[in-house]
Amino acid sequence: MSDEVAPSPAVPGAVVAGDATAEGVAGGRPHAHLGRRNDRLLLVAVASYAVLLSILMIARGISVTPDVVVVGFGLAALLLGRGRLFLRDWIPFLALFFAYELMRGYADKFGLPIHVTDVVWFERIVGLGGLPTVWLQGLFHHGPATASDGLATLSLIFYFLHFPLPLAVGFLLWIHQRRIYYDFVGALIVLSMAAFVTYLLLPVAPPWWAADPQKAAPYCGGACVSGVLHLRDTGFQGLAHLFGFGGYFYSYTNLYNISSNDVAAFPSLHAAYPFLAFLFARRAFPRAAWLMLAYTVCVWFAIVYLGEHWVVDIIGAVVYALGAYFVILHGPRWARRFMEQIADEEIEAGVEAEDEGEVGALRRLGRRVRWALVGQGMAIAAVGVVLAYGMDTFGWLGGTQSALYLVPWLGILGGLWRGAAGLFSR
Repeated sequence: MSDEVAPSPAVPGAVVAGDATAEGVAGGRPHAHLGRRNDRLLLVAVASYAVLLSILMIARGISVTPDVVVVGFGLAALLLGRGRLFLRDWIPFLALFFAYELMRGYADKFGLPIHVTDVVWFERIVGLGGLPTVWLQGLFHHGPATASDGLATLSLIFYFLHFPLPLAVGFLLWIHQRRIYYDFVGALIVLSMAAFVTYLLLPVAPPWWAADPQKAAPYCGGACVSGVLHLRDTGFQGLAHLFGFGGYFYSYTNLYNISSNDVAAFPSLHAAYPFLAFLFARRAFPRAAWLMLAYTVCVWFAIVYLGEHWVVDIIGAVVYALGAYFVILHGPRWARRFMEQIADEEIEAGVEAEDEGEVGALRRLGRRVRWALVGQGMAIAAVGVVLAYGMDTFGWLGGTQSALYLVPWLGILGGLWRGAAGLFSR
């Protein structure tokens, strides 16, 4: 987790850097030293895949969600001969992501006062007396909120891609520098949990909420701001007209019955996730990473223009992302040891050996499937599925509106995590 790379444990049959014999035969190995050009091709291929898949999903009226995108990455991992390792490394990541999404949905159910007027005050300071959202919409949008707006449609696409492209960066890191991938995942977890605590203790209304006379009435006697349009629905209409999917839109929040949180504006994870991806991409792909920064700026523009976030939310997102980055890279030693234990230096050495052209280095580690662990994990997950179904269908334990609805989902995710650990075990 520091910027220095520690020496990796030796792997039987692995190529040792600087070995004359190894260098003499490296040219005959099918995967030896792909080089910067092939790294760039890999970067372009994975990013193009994420964009293409996202466009196809949007065209069919389906929200771009991490679970679907990761399935495609799993197929690519199979082609690389790392299918089991992919499951071992990515199932816990997805489990933690869904656990966070579940908790975020309940963060606004504790009755704490919603911050509106104080955030508007800060936003006016940033906007030199005005509101950046009002200024941008006045510059580019004409007519009421329902008026056709191509920029709103384009902004909505960037809004949807705030997580799939960072996932693509994560996949590239997993292939190219697996140790940095684990740092990236650790930083994502720190960032998400810090944001959740903030949502819990400091619920902040977004611009569209502050401009809604009914929602803002308890705080301002009506709308707290004027001139702010909520252009997200306009963007939806543009997508529906463009792709002809009839205005419907499927979302994983409906599929998994995850509650939304309308007052989780600060910090904006739409702004934080891609910026954090840029910070880690910069370590592995110094030049190409600047494209990720350009994309991040487009996301920032989109969320302000659509009325989804304040500029203050973006500033907070940058601070939180930088904080998570430095906590992981320069955190306490026990945290670094924990991350190194999860990443498993022996597996990392095998991956590096294969990258250097030593075919079969991972296989020679002797890792196998421990069916006892996999079975335990699946049993725990199955109990969680039954309980979740009962709460959703029969109203057990207060139904899906109860905070106890987190319990079966945490059981499902914990079971998946334990099962994944058994897929590539000693």
